[in-house]
Amino acid sequence: MPQTSRRTSILTESVIREMSRVAVQHNAINLAQGFPDWDPPAALIQAAKDAMDAGRHQYAVTWGSPELRGALAAKLTRFMGLPVNPDSDLVITCGATEAMMVAVMTVCDPGEKIGLFSPFYENYLADMVLSGAEPVLVPLHPPQYRFDPAELRKAFEGGLKAFILCNPSNPCGRVFTREELLQIAALAEEFDVFVITDEVYEHIVYAPHRHVYFATLPGMAKRTLSCSALSKTFSITGWRLGHVHASPEIIAQARKVHDFLTVGAASPLQHAVVTALNFPVSYYDGLAAEYAVSRDVLLGYLDQAGLSYTRPEGSYFVMVDISHFGYASDIEFSHWMAKEIGVAPVPGSSFFAPGENRYIRLNFAKKPATLHAAGQRLLRLKK
Repeated sequence: MPQTSRRTSILTESVIREMSRVAVQHNAINLAQGFPDWDPPAALIQAAKDAMDAGRHQYAVTWGSPELRGALAAKLTRFMGLPVNPDSDLVITCGATEAMMVAVMTVCDPGEKIGLFSPFYENYLADMVLSGAEPVLVPLHPPQYRFDPAELRKAFEGGLKAFILCNPSNPCGRVFTREELLQIAALAEEFDVFVITDEVYEHIVYAPHRHVYFATLPGMAKRTLSCSALSKTFSITGWRLGHVHASPEIIAQARKVHDFLTVGAASPLQHAVVTALNFPVSYYDGLAAEYAVSRDVLLGYLDQAGLSYTRPEGSYFVMVDISHFGYASDIEFSHWMAKEIGVAPVPGSSFFAPGENRYIRLNFAKKPATLHAAGQRLLRLKK
């Protein structure tokens, strides 16, 4: 028999999804995979039912239904302060996962280099493997996860075609300051580099930190491919609705990539989510406030357990230092923790370059009752 492709031998199974199965195996509370354990807003659920009843079962326009693109453009214009044209600046994708792949394949050819910060969301390296691009890692230094400007410049000097920026950051919860973003923007301009942003946690940011859309920085709209999703904002991770926002010249190419990858996102769900995009600004304020409470609940238990962590500035993840437990492998520790403590984390090594075994990631996108139950179990770590 012939051999399967080389890329399949390089790819590994998602560690995050693996830990979700481990959680089920040991009846552990799943703080690994980042999804909420509550339903989306009732009005959104009703809108989905209405869309089904209205016969929205066939293909929508490949790059997104006109209604969804119109509502999304209005929402982006409101929050970014830049005019977004629904007919030329957007392509609707099957979640931010596809959005990122579309963005990478739109701007990079095989063999070209893409820079990204480490730690990184695990899918980014998979995007490199599948597209044939070469990753160039720039460290964010724990525990504050700041970058060294000299190290960042060195990466750009090495000949990047694009740079991936996750902000707010998964897994470490950093919200990059405007000054930091301007440093990245200056390098992108100097070395003529595309910037691909992953901004799915744009509305989950904790005071006094503020999210700055990279495309709004001077001169960056022309070279930025902004990727995001509706999954986290509206608690619909299973709906798989995302988008790429960029200049018309870039979107014209991105739509072709998207078309041949997936044809289009689910038509009835595209129609339904328009309801959520018309929610008032107070919805987004309430979302951030609720997650701030959840964050403080989990961090309170980590404090009681005597665990060291980096306080998240955004997203719903927290990185926890487990080095004092003495495990040589964070994977081994994570499996032990799921089995013996009853809480499933993600081994931090899945987010870093090889050799980093000091961290686990926990998520707090859970009901208060779930977090308190998990917290009581985490207290066993103190012993």
